[in-house]
Amino acid sequence: MSQIKLLLDIISDVRSLGDSLQAYADALTTSDKIGDLNDYEEIYTPPEMQPEPVQAEPPITRADVRAKLAELTRLGFSDAVKELLQKHGAERFSAVADTELPALMKEAETIGT
Repeated sequence: MSQIKLLLDIISDVRSLGDSLQAYADALTTSDKIGDLNDYEEIYTPPEMQPEPVQAEPPITRADVRAKLAELTRLGFSDAVKELLQKHGAERFSAVADTELPALMKEAETIGT
């Protein structure tokens, strides 16, 4: 069989399929037994969209802040680290109150940027 004959057979089959689909669609839209297509209730009801829970940031630990301040000191920002500690009411890191740790960490992250 030549390729042209094969392509002509495929085209014929596709046309036949199109005609069959058109006849089926016409039968669905004109049939009184089936009713109006808009009368059917929706079969699939998607679940209600629920917002994804916002994950809280993990609490900042004393070790995290200490590591950040040590890194800054190694990078040459020891004067800035000392000023930061004094700003939060301490001469040494061990004297910083636990309530000051989140603010101290935020300010430490801005140093050197």
